[in-house]
Amino acid sequence: MDTIPTSTTNESRDPPNGETMRALAWFGKHDVRIIDAAKPQVTEPTDVVVAVTGSTVCGSDLHLYNGEILQLQKGDILGHEFCGVVESVGSSVSKWKVGDRVVASFQIACGQCEYCKKGLSSMCDTTNSSPVMNTMYGHRFAGLFGYSHFAGGFAGGQAEYVRVPWAETNLLKIPDEVPDERALYLSDIVCTSYHACKEANIQEGDVVGLWGLGPIGLLCAQWCKLMGAKRIIGIDNVTDRLDFAQKKYGVEPLNFAEKDTSKGIQEMVPGGLDKAIDCAAFRYAKGMIHKVERALALETDTSETVNEMITLVKKFGTCVLIADYAGLTNHFNIGALMEKGVRLIGGGQAPVQMYWEELMDKWIKTDKFKVEDIVTHRFGLEDVPGIYDVFDKKEEGIMKCFVETKHSKAPTAGTPRLSHIKEGKVVSA
Repeated sequence: MDTIPTSTTNESRDPPNGETMRALAWFGKHDVRIIDAAKPQVTEPTDVVVAVTGSTVCGSDLHLYNGEILQLQKGDILGHEFCGVVESVGSSVSKWKVGDRVVASFQIACGQCEYCKKGLSSMCDTTNSSPVMNTMYGHRFAGLFGYSHFAGGFAGGQAEYVRVPWAETNLLKIPDEVPDERALYLSDIVCTSYHACKEANIQEGDVVGLWGLGPIGLLCAQWCKLMGAKRIIGIDNVTDRLDFAQKKYGVEPLNFAEKDTSKGIQEMVPGGLDKAIDCAAFRYAKGMIHKVERALALETDTSETVNEMITLVKKFGTCVLIADYAGLTNHFNIGALMEKGVRLIGGGQAPVQMYWEELMDKWIKTDKFKVEDIVTHRFGLEDVPGIYDVFDKKEEGIMKCFVETKHSKAPTAGTPRLSHIKEGKVVSA
């Protein structure tokens, strides 16, 4: 299938003098490597090139690591969350100048189409060239940094430099008083978790179930608490995360490895949950049927978590999917969805630009929202392949990390010191 014309290219001009940078690239399932790649250049007049001062590894990156996203190509540079300093600007860019500190949205929006004008930047009509997505979904969502050619084929931020298309739309200024270690996460997880709770319409007194206590689930717990939820129940099988959520946010833990989720929730909340948010996603099959069907490619996404939510919320309750679902599922309980009047909401890729100025000014700059609570480690760029492996196995207590480059400043007081990954273990620098 031919690619669809877009408002920008996913390619950069060849660098002068063969300049290179260090970057994390995908070469196959469980095969990511730090390579020397061409340093990106301004290609379009609306571009900016950012020298990366901070990036991270996201739970959704693990779908790429496990080869579960379509149209990955060997050599694709990964990473969709990054901040940095403007290094060069296109001829039509007036908003930014060299030296400005900025954080990038994980999605690439043109700022001019119907969806962008409504603030729905993640649904931009003009930046994703994938005909496969267009065929599968009926429409395309916005191009994403570092997330395969299914999402536009743009090079990502687990690198020393990134080309940012439509830079006046896709970058946010970082105030002087906000360190990179706090600003970085406005790129994705702060906005994504907030979007999930807004879509769920969390109200004073609600009883909320959170499936999955990774970074998004933990930040959703914090937002639910700030929005007035009476009770928050967290479902996971990682003891450290359950313990952390209970101590930090008052989450009532349910370890599904020790107790059946449905029985546990019914005992804890006999009348049912008001709201349920899926922060886990399609890849965590529990039952043998779904494990076999996924292994045989008879389905791509398991419906188990969605079915649990539908049956455990109250009649006319609300379920939101904020974790990634990408394809097709079997055994979906459509009858319960209809007969109970459940509101099942696909959260979509969060429209970062709709929220990030408000969240920066009201919550991050004022220190009212504590994203740093879940940032457990700091690593160097060369450690990123090891981070993928350890994070995928849910080992070494990593919840969210800050990845520095040669452009980064020393760690801000009160944030994690530099560590390394050595033979699958976190060691001091």
